Amino acid sequence: MSDDRQPRRQRPLPRTPVALSVLSLLNERAMHPYEMRSLMRERRHDRAFRIRESSVYDTVARLAERGFIEPVEVNREGRRPERTVYAITESGRDELLVWLWDLASEPSAEYPEFAAPLMFIYSLGRDRAIAALQQRAARLEAEISSNDAYRRAFEADMPGFPRIFAIEDEYAQAMRQAELTWVRATVKELRDGTFPWPSIDELKEAGFLN
Repeated sequence: MSDDRQPRRQRPLPRTPVALSVLSLLNERAMHPYEMRSLMRERRHDRAFRIRESSVYDTVARLAERGFIEPVEVNREGRRPERTVYAITESGRDELLVWLWDLASEPSAEYPEFAAPLMFIYSLGRDRAIAALQQRAARLEAEISSNDAYRRAFEADMPGFPRIFAIEDEYAQAMRQAELTWVRATVKELRDGTFPWPSIDELKEAGFLN
C-alpha cells in the first residue's frame, strides 16, 4: 500500500526578539537556557526586550519543536536539576542569517511616537509648541548625558568588552543626538520666522481649512 501523505513541512520561525537572541547565542556555541539568560543579561539584551525566565524557556521549546535548534546533551551539576544543552541546526542557522540580513538591510516602516504629536502640533499654538519642543530638547540633552556617563562607567567596569555587542547603544545615542539637532534647529526657525506659522485665517484663505 502506497503512502501518499504529504511530507510534514517545517513550521515557520517565530520572529520575536527573544528568538533572535536565542538563535544568535546558539550560533556562537551550544548552551543551556540558563546560560543563555545569563548571557542576555551580561550583554544587556534587556535594552531590546524584557528578559523573563519563562519567555526564554518557552522560546527554546518552540524553536526546538520547529527544528531550528536541537538538544545535544543533558548534564547535572551537584544537586541542581538537569540542564539540557541546545545547539542550533543548519535550518536554524540559515533562518537566522536570512532574518538578520532582512532586518539589517531593509529599512522598515516604523512609526515613532514623536511623529503623532508633531502631526497635530499646530493645535498647541506657536508659543506653546516652541515651549514643548524646548522642554523635549532639554530632556534629550539629559538622556544623552546620562547615557554617555553610563557608557563610560560600563567601559571602566568591563574593559575590553567587544564594541560589536553594544552597537545598538551607539545607534540609539546617534538617534537621540540627531533628534536633538533637529528639535533645536526647528525651535530656532520657529522663533526667527524662517519656519512660518500661518494663522487660522491664512489657512482658510489658502483652502487648507473650511
